[in-house]
Amino acid sequence: MKRTTLLICIAVQLGLVSARSQNPAASNLDPATAWATIAAYQIRVYPDPELHPLDPPGLVYYRAGNVDLRVGVITPGPPTVVRPTVISIHGGGWVHYTKDNLIFSILPYLARGMDVVNVDYRQANEARAPAAVEDCRCALHWVFKHAKEYGFDTERIVVAGGSAGGHLALMTGMVDEKAGFDDACAFSIGQAPVKVAAIVDFFGITDVAQQLQPGPDQRSWAIEWFAGVPNREELARRVSPLTYVRPNLPPTIMVHGTSDNGVPYEQSVRLHNALDKVGVPNELVTIPNGGHGVYPDSEKIRAQSEVFRFLEAHGILTPIH
Repeated sequence: MKRTTLLICIAVQLGLVSARSQNPAASNLDPATAWATIAAYQIRVYPDPELHPLDPPGLVYYRAGNVDLRVGVITPGPPTVVRPTVISIHGGGWVHYTKDNLIFSILPYLARGMDVVNVDYRQANEARAPAAVEDCRCALHWVFKHAKEYGFDTERIVVAGGSAGGHLALMTGMVDEKAGFDDACAFSIGQAPVKVAAIVDFFGITDVAQQLQPGPDQRSWAIEWFAGVPNREELARRVSPLTYVRPNLPPTIMVHGTSDNGVPYEQSVRLHNALDKVGVPNELVTIPNGGHGVYPDSEKIRAQSEVFRFLEAHGILTPIH
């Protein structure tokens, strides 16, 4: 079995809601053993890695040129139960990693009983900007199209990611069909407009142009994503979340460290202030002295707790008592 498939299997076996809260009989087990035991019976992965051990992990949601783009679908129970669903988008500066490299980032969402759709997208070596944005919008359309098949609650769809994945989560949740990024998705034609219920952004890029311009904030991954792209400045504006701030956007929560050397903290501050100005519910969770996703464990737990409190406040998750 491929290493990435093994990672998925391990992750889903660890990722269910605490069995103590689900079953009093689990009170005699330590929490980790209880989670793994219940998960071994209830978690489902699509496609089943045991039935398809030689297949690349995931379901094809879109074929872009000669590239099959895949999602991994993981549910904490049968698809007949409708659940809140998180679309998880990995980071890596639009140039690195895959959905399976960062598989463990989905564990907190599985632990709250959410379905997870783990997304791959074309990176810079396969297609330049704005391909990754187009792909993630296609993945969102795929989720809505297949909601009944897997039990996705289309009224409680959350899109989440970190770094470049945070940028793509923001773009996926903030733009609409008029922005032009959905045109490549044949199955979006004639489909009702899609909208997410909330956005979770961990230290994502909000102003792409800033990372292209010469100076201390320029980043090599941004240069690579835009290599050879005509009208670079205009496209950078089109793929920047700050461009799409307007009333009635989904509630948005951001997490960012003040000492982030990958994405400046002030990018999240600017988005937070802009959303406040137009009345969009949002929060900025600040990690004092936090780097680019490098925080003390206590701060990681606080940040994730704030994310779930935010989702509870907006009716997406049920509070745990």
